[in-house]
Parts: sequence; structure tokens; C-alpha cells
Amino acid sequence: MGKTKPAARPGTKQTGGYQADAIQVLKGLEAVRRRPAMYIGSVSGRGLHHLVYEVVDNAVDEALAGYCTKIDVTIHADNSITVLDNGRGIPVDVHKTEKKPGVEVALTVLHAGGKFDKNTYKVSGGLHGVGVSVVNALAEQLEVWVDRDGKRHHMVFTRGETKKKLTVTGKTKGTGTTVWFKPDSQIFTETRFDWGTLSNRLRELAFLNKGLAITLKDERKGQSKSETYHYKGGLAEFVKWLLGNRKPLHPKPITFESTKDGVEVEGAIQYDDGYNENTFSFVNNINTHEGGTHVTGFKAALTRTINEWAKKDGLLKREDFTLTGDDIREGLTCVLHVKVKDPQFEGQTKTKLGNSEVEGIVKSVVNEALGEFLDKHPSVARAIIQKAISAARAREAARKARELVRRKNALEAGLLPGKLADCSVTDPKLSELYLVEGDSAGGSAKQGRDRSFQAILPLRGKILNVQKARIDKILSNEEIRTIITAIGTGVGEDFKIDEARYHKIIIMTDADVDGAHIRTLLLTFFYKEMCALIEAGYVYIAQPPLYRVAKGREEFYAYDDKDRDQAMKRLGNGAESRGTVQIQRYKGLGEMNPDQLWKTTMDPATRTILKVEMEDAAQASVLFETLMGDAVEPRRRFIEENAKFVRNLDV
Repeated sequence: MGKTKPAARPGTKQTGGYQADAIQVLKGLEAVRRRPAMYIGSVSGRGLHHLVYEVVDNAVDEALAGYCTKIDVTIHADNSITVLDNGRGIPVDVHKTEKKPGVEVALTVLHAGGKFDKNTYKVSGGLHGVGVSVVNALAEQLEVWVDRDGKRHHMVFTRGETKKKLTVTGKTKGTGTTVWFKPDSQIFTETRFDWGTLSNRLRELAFLNKGLAITLKDERKGQSKSETYHYKGGLAEFVKWLLGNRKPLHPKPITFESTKDGVEVEGAIQYDDGYNENTFSFVNNINTHEGGTHVTGFKAALTRTINEWAKKDGLLKREDFTLTGDDIREGLTCVLHVKVKDPQFEGQTKTKLGNSEVEGIVKSVVNEALGEFLDKHPSVARAIIQKAISAARAREAARKARELVRRKNALEAGLLPGKLADCSVTDPKLSELYLVEGDSAGGSAKQGRDRSFQAILPLRGKILNVQKARIDKILSNEEIRTIITAIGTGVGEDFKIDEARYHKIIIMTDADVDGAHIRTLLLTFFYKEMCALIEAGYVYIAQPPLYRVAKGREEFYAYDDKDRDQAMKRLGNGAESRGTVQIQRYKGLGEMNPDQLWKTTMDPATRTILKVEMEDAAQASVLFETLMGDAVEPRRRFIEENAKFVRNLDV
């Protein structure tokens, strides 16, 4: 009988030296600097801009509390940022337990702030953030000025550490806080602020906070400009801006605003003559991309109220169907904003409201306000209902068309004769689908691919512009049906992200005007009809080279003019002096042989592909309408304003 092995004791070889002194305790803001992505999402451009949002959110919370009317954001020449507000000013008296001025506590202690005291802020968007202390930790230097109690106070910090204690530098009549900071280049891979990114968020905040004036200034060389976002109409103006060039079904947005059981509900809706729904929801200024209980309550109330009004008015007597939520929301643009004292967020990106009590409150407010509006404006009510009835008829036609694109299992390839060259791997996480422009390029891609995990679907010509079409017409388009069937998720009410057959869907088009147009049409389709694919990070754009630069046996592939010039210089100065440098400009993927296409555009080890992301859905919606909608004048204006940024243009 063998001997029993004794249990391992602390300090013995079995523990591998793992003792209490091996456990690191990160004090103060050291944890933020060690793992910045845990607090701001990334150390690239997204995280960089998040720093500005954190400081601005504090000022907006002062506006929500009724103390701030203006916020100024300035991008300085050295890419540092100043945020100024005329709120109450961060407290400067000594904190009872921390024994430091309140402003120093707020800037050096994680999870410190007035947001956790319900007497200071009834509602707060900052609760969803990580606090200005994180900005301080990730800044090379930060300075703060506080105007309060008739005095101006000043403090300086370096990488989260107090460099200069709080001092009084003068007298002041007003109140407010000014924060200046320079992001730490030791932390961030990108330190240049993008005007458009900041502009979109600040405009959104101004729309959401009626009467608040937010100014964005840029002092950088060659980019000097200033814009002020100030909307007295609030959400009604937001809806008009979102509506863009689409033709409204009724002259003014329908608005509602009410407070019930401590929850403030505000919204604005406008119908247009198009077919797409654009609903944007917010909680305490936070964009709830994934919806939540407030959106559920709104949709239920909208469906119920309009159906009841239609039945009461006799508009559904001749129809053998009831109006669904999708029917009623066709052509709807809506902004819904609720303010909740203690919001509970859930979902993949923590942008889905989970408070169950909010659903009933929103439902009640919308039922009452919308019912009253429809009774007072029967002509508007009938126009909305007639549009919904038309949508219901189209839905039935779409249901029949949808049957053609349903795919019962991954092996049922009968609908794709000779088109889809599928891959042998069945795991979607490992599979890629290339949507390739033209049969010629499709042939090269089929030969050059790794058939174990790469599938090829050649597309013939330009697909339908879905921005201008209803779902039944969309589903009757052969190329679109082919794409839907190949991906396997279905569309509309049938859409199931879990049934996606590929987790990389790569758009590969020619580097010319036609290729750009086809790419835009495909992106419009994915954004409007299969948006969840973009949100899941499944949609990519291939980056084929523009040039092949060769001399003798050496060759380089260039993706822009700068790459081309560098390759020419390298080959011109090379050891092989005989022969001339040859430059081939690829205007089409079909000009590349299979080996070249694999090496430059399809080999995971050497290719460059761009993931399609949706930072701001509202801005994306407006841009798609400008580029793909019916109105010509806004598109012409957009081209004139942006022509100077064009890099590749066929002549």
C-alpha cells in the first residue's frame, strides 16, 4: 500500500512562492495609470476623447442641477484642452475625513464626487462615467481654477500627483470651474483631438439640455474655428436636425414632457415620407444605444395609442389586420430622454437601461400626451395611420419575399448556384466572407483565398440603394437576397445574430469611384437592415493596394502616394542599378493575379482591413441621408465642402 502524500504547507515548493507579499496594492491613481483601458475603454482615439467627456459631464451635471448655463471647450495649439463652466465651482473647503480641500479629493480619489449624494445632484450623467480623477491620472499635467465665495482658487497636478497645493490667486464676482489638461503621451497612442468627434458629442449634449450653450473652439494652426451649440427648442430641434432633408409628414414635431414618480420624461417625434425608423434614446444625457425599459415603454405606448385612435376613427374597419409596432414606426424619427435618480445600466456596453419602474412611467406619459395630441390634430393622426396601413400591406408582401431568403441550415446552398464559394470551416468565429465587386475579381479571389476559412461572394454591379426603398422592394433585389442568404442571419423580424455564418464580412471593392459607390451602397444596406452586424464588429472594409512598384526581382505594394514615393526611392537607391523602376496603378481588383490579391489584401498576416464602427448613430443617420437620400442640394453642398479632403479621384 503506497504512502499518502502530505498536504502542501505555506512556503513549500508547491505554492510556487506565492505569499501575501506577492499581492500588489496599487494606491491612489496608480491603478488607473497601470490599466487605463479598464477605466476609459482604450488608449487610442476613443479613450482620448473620453477624457474630455468626463470633464464636460461634470459641467453638464451642474446644468441639470440648474446652476450652469454655458460651457466652453477649447482645443489648444498643443492639443491640450480647456473646459470652462459657470456652475457653482467644485468645493474648496476641507473634506472632513480626507483632510484635504474638496477639489483635491475630487481630482485624486477614485469614486469621489457629489454624484453619490442625492441631495447635491438629483440626477447625473456622470454616474455612468469614471470621474475626473481618472482624467487627472492620465494627464501629463492638469490645472484647475475654481471661482467660489468671491475668490479664485488654483491647483496643479502632474500625472495624478499634487504638484501645487490649493492657493487663492485673486478675487472674482462669479462662480465656476475651469479645467486645463494635456493628455499623457506615455499613455495614449493617439494624442490629437478630432474636431468632428467632439463636435458631435457637444451638439448632442446641447440638444438634450434645452437652453445650455456649449462652445467648441479650435486654436490649432490651419484649423482655427469656433461653433456654439445652443438650442432653446431642445429635443424638437434635435428631431428636426435628425430629419435632415427628408420630407416631414406633419409640420411640427410632436413633443411631450412630464415628471412622474421622480422620473422626468421628455421626447419629440416626427414622421417623414420615408421607410426607415430612427429612434434615439438617452438616460441622464447618456446615449442608450441598446435601448432598455424606457424604449420598451415608449414603443408599447405608441403602438397602443395609434391603434386605439385608428379603431375609434374607423380607419381599420376595411382592413383584416392590426397595425404592428414596426408598421407604426415606419418613417418615424424620435428622441426620447429620461432622467432617473438611480439608473441601473446593463447590456454588452452598459448602455441599456434596466430600471423596471421606468417602463410603466414612460408608457403612461406617452399614452396621455400622444392621445391628447391626436385628438387635437386629427389630420396628422390620419396621415400617420394611413402611412402605417401602407406599411402593413408592404410588410405582408415582405413576408412572402422573406420566405425566399430564409436558409434552414448552412448546407442549403441551392439559392446560390455558382456564386458563393464557401469555406470548409463551419465555426463562424473562424470564417470570413468576402463581398467582392465583379466576376473577374471574384475569380481571382476564389483562386487566391485560403478555402479552409475564406468564402467568396462575387457581386454583379451596384446593389439597390436601400435608403430609398421599403423592405419588400429590398427583398426582391437578387443581389441583396444573395447577401442575406449567404450571411444566414435573416433580416427584420427574422434577424438572429447568433445565426451569422461568418464573424468577418469583408467588403472588397475597386479603388475607384465606382468601387467607392458600391462600398457605400453596401454600408447603407448593413446600417439600415443589419445594423447588429456592425454593432457586433463583424463588418470590415478591405484595403487593396493602389500601386505595385517593381525593379528587377524586387517589388513593393503601395497603399497611397506616400507609400509609392518611398518605394520608388528605396528601389532607385538599391544595389541593383540596372533597369528602371516600374509603377503599376491598380484601378481594379481584377488586374491583380490570385497570388498578388492573396499577398496584399487577403492574407491575415500581411493584409490591412478596417473594422466598421458606429461611434455616433445619430450622426451616421444624418450622413447616410445626405449621401443617399432623394434631396440633391444637400449632397452637392456636402461635396463642395469636403472636396478638398479627397485623396483618390478618377479623372
